[in-house]
Amino acid sequence: MPACEQTINDIEDIINIDDVTPHERYNNKVKVVPKVHRRKKKIFGPNEEEGVVADSVIPGTQSVFVKTWGCSHNNSDGEYMAGQLAAYGYKITDNAENADLWLLNSCTVKNPAEDHFRNEITKAQEKGKYLVLSGCVPQAQPRAGYLQGVSTVGVQQIDRVVEVVEETLKGHTVRLFGQKKLEGKKIGGARLDLPKIRKNPLIEILAINTGCLNQCTYCKTKHARGELGSYPIEDLVQRAKQSFQEGVCEIWLTSEDTGAYGIDIGVTIVDLLWKLVEVIPEGCMMRIGMTNPPYILEHLEEMAKILNHPRVYAFLHVPVQSASDSVLMDMKREYCLADFKQVVEVLKERVPGVTIATDVICGFPTETDEDFQETMELVRLYKFPSLFINQFFPRPGTPAAKMPQIDAQEKKKRTKQISTLFKSYHPYDHKLGEVQQVLVTEVSHDKQFWVGHNKFYEQVLVPKEEGLLGKMVEVKIISTGKHYMMSEIIREKELFTPSVATPFAQGEISGLPKKATSSSLQHNFWFTFSVMLVGITVIFELLRIGYQLVQR
Repeated sequence: MPACEQTINDIEDIINIDDVTPHERYNNKVKVVPKVHRRKKKIFGPNEEEGVVADSVIPGTQSVFVKTWGCSHNNSDGEYMAGQLAAYGYKITDNAENADLWLLNSCTVKNPAEDHFRNEITKAQEKGKYLVLSGCVPQAQPRAGYLQGVSTVGVQQIDRVVEVVEETLKGHTVRLFGQKKLEGKKIGGARLDLPKIRKNPLIEILAINTGCLNQCTYCKTKHARGELGSYPIEDLVQRAKQSFQEGVCEIWLTSEDTGAYGIDIGVTIVDLLWKLVEVIPEGCMMRIGMTNPPYILEHLEEMAKILNHPRVYAFLHVPVQSASDSVLMDMKREYCLADFKQVVEVLKERVPGVTIATDVICGFPTETDEDFQETMELVRLYKFPSLFINQFFPRPGTPAAKMPQIDAQEKKKRTKQISTLFKSYHPYDHKLGEVQQVLVTEVSHDKQFWVGHNKFYEQVLVPKEEGLLGKMVEVKIISTGKHYMMSEIIREKELFTPSVATPFAQGEISGLPKKATSSSLQHNFWFTFSVMLVGITVIFELLRIGYQLVQR
């Protein structure tokens, strides 16, 4: 892949104040003649034409393949970058083989995710593709050897992706890692009203802040996203309004820690949630993203009221990571097991049926077998319907990576034990025969069913009949699985369409000016025609007067 030898750290670095000026370069030459590149003559057939050979690049005419790994925040960033490129004229394609440039948007949470990212970089280079990297991996470790000589877009620089792609296609290497600041203070990131192509036109992923306030010893994401930076409430509310006007019926709030939202700008997460609830149309739903225990403890009563709201899913993702206080201390998680249990108990009491999802890490360096058994007991106690089990991977540059590590086989053993426990219970069996309202927003992986979610954000499979996508449907649960419920549609009930506007088509760009209506186009036509008619009349009159003067 073409690339200049010297890395450009910013677009402005292409032209330097110390560069030789054209006058200085050519002052000693009387005449400058451009060199002609001679080509071998080719004999063209009767139906062939000689093509034009050019060494210039016309921006916006190429195709771009975008691939994203990781969390919903990363997916939102990927949607924004695709939208800006498409708005500029680039074709966003799912066909990696035919794409001119690959934009790879990475995740740094676990080793396997970075391994996939590295493999894709190698594949792109072997295929001779132009390449731009983004996401948490290059932001967290920009000096990594396999990232050198490749253009990169930092997590807070996604609004400049068009510039980076344009320069990369010219053969330059551009690396942008700066932070967005206002009056010297970090902010949430790029503007929220940028063009966007939603992966699912029915779902808006809304990043409310970036970074966090913690210093977890195992976390690499902190190195990429940094300290907390929150968007103003009014900006988030406006983005939510825009999304609903574009046919969205479900909104996901995301960040590295939603509970910490606003601490840096003097507001709280509940302040934001109440403002957002006011603009959610009837039948549309909002899902609140992951929150760590320390920042939700003081808001439990208000959070319970919000989760009970009919337009908010009664669902909260609260990672525990370990049930051992000593391990939590070594992780620097800033809470104890009692704090986590208080969050769970209060919400279960105040929000009947609430879904609490959580994460656990198996094999943290200081975790003993006794510590691990405490985590097993916690899972047995609450039987979490959604449990994210992560085998510990030491991430480069983190304090936990420098600790003495547990044997790999022991980590695998613990991961398998807790996975077996998780698979042993079925959280939805008691819901067999229930009648539920579900919002249908997705298609199943096997393409055989629609996927809807009930009030508790539990996954309900719905028969794949025409016209159900984007609708609120009443169903009856006829069977249950480990991660889902199967349903049949109750025919007596009419479908309810929550969207206030027709949803965008797949691949349509959000945030662009609305197309002119037929009436406005008609008005513009007659206005233009009238101006032309007046102009022609004036010209004829001037010609007539000129002719008369000549005759005299």
